Amino acid sequence: MTATPVHWKLVLDTHDPHAQAAFWAAALHYEVEDHSVLIGKLLGLGAIPPEILLDHDGRKAWRDAAGVRHPEDPYDPESGAGLGRRLLFNRVPPEERKTGKNRLHIDLHGPAGEREAEVERLSSLGARVQRHVREPAGEWVIMTDPEGNEFCVH
Repeated sequence: MTATPVHWKLVLDTHDPHAQAAFWAAALHYEVEDHSVLIGKLLGLGAIPPEILLDHDGRKAWRDAAGVRHPEDPYDPESGAGLGRRLLFNRVPPEERKTGKNRLHIDLHGPAGEREAEVERLSSLGARVQRHVREPAGEWVIMTDPEGNEFCVH
């Protein structure tokens, strides 16, 4: 019997989930998840208080969480949650600042021969170049997202 692959998502701690979701959606050409249908149902049932929500891009959204999903992957239209490749952003208190190097990071692989153009595109979205790496194993650029999380562009 073959085991079913485990469904997973990458969750990032953040101070501004919606800003991070917007950055990473643009960086990866993903879509920001729309949870407003689920939120509307839960509000209508009185199952959630309005204080845990905010208005974002003209719709109700979770105050402390946002997600992005690959545009070609399936998603649940009732919840708006992606069922495939997905990043989630959860708000953490300001005192939980990032203090060291990431233990896990994302590697981006753009079109062959277009690394510098991709670095420029990501910089225009708010990323910053930390350094260029040239080693016998290859070349890449280490960047940080708007909150300082490292990622690599190959």
